[in-house]
This record gives sequence, structure tokens and C-alpha cells, in this order.
Amino acid sequence: QVQLVESGGGLVQAGDSLRLSCAASGRTFTTYAMGWFRQPTGKEREFVAAIIWDGASTAYADSVKDRFTISRDNAKNTVYLQMNSLKPEDTAVYYCAARRTFSRLSSTERNDYDYWGQGTQVTVSS
Repeated sequence: QVQLVESGGGLVQAGDSLRLSCAASGRTFTTYAMGWFRQPTGKEREFVAAIIWDGASTAYADSVKDRFTISRDNAKNTVYLQMNSLKPEDTAVYYCAARRTFSRLSSTERNDYDYWGQGTQVTVSS
């Protein structure tokens, strides 16, 4: 089992950058693929980015491609989401998720992930 704690959210202006962090508990972090999802108010949770267990492969939603970068530091049990050129439509609660697998393919499906953090709010003003 793994516990996830997100941090780094906040209120920024359009065009600004933010870096979200997700710290995982336990000594088996390298057995988990990680993902970031977001949920705007009144909407369903949607896929943002994913990274496989060793960081060799990543996947992104079209809406964030070329603006967001997912990365992980297995020595620190942490996954990051660097968000650049933020837009008001990026406003949402951002969730970190973990999926226990050694698959070389990232999953964009919410139901594939076993563990979730509590979320961190990102608000982008115009």
C-alpha cells in the first residue's frame, strides 16, 4: 500500500508556472506507475499525465502537451508535474495517483489507478 500527499498548488496568473509534487510513503515506490489527474469544479476527473515506474515513458493529455512535464525521482519517492504557460482552463483540483505495475505502457484511465492523494487546488486567473 502507498500513501500519496500532493503539494505545490496555489493561485497564479495566466502564463505563470507551477510545480506540483506528490510524495509517496513506503519503500516500494519503484513498483508503481504514477499519474496526475485533475477535476474542475462540477466536472469529471480527467487524465493529465502519466509516467511508468522507471520514468522511461510518459503520456500526456492533448490539452497539456508541450506545456506540462511529468517526472519522478525514485530516490525521493516523489513525482512532479511542472506546469508552464498556465491557462484559466487549467483551474482544477489536481490529484496524484499510483498504479502498481511494471508495464512499459502508461495508463490514461482513472480506474486503472489503485491509490489517490487528497488533491491540491490550482487556480489560474485571467
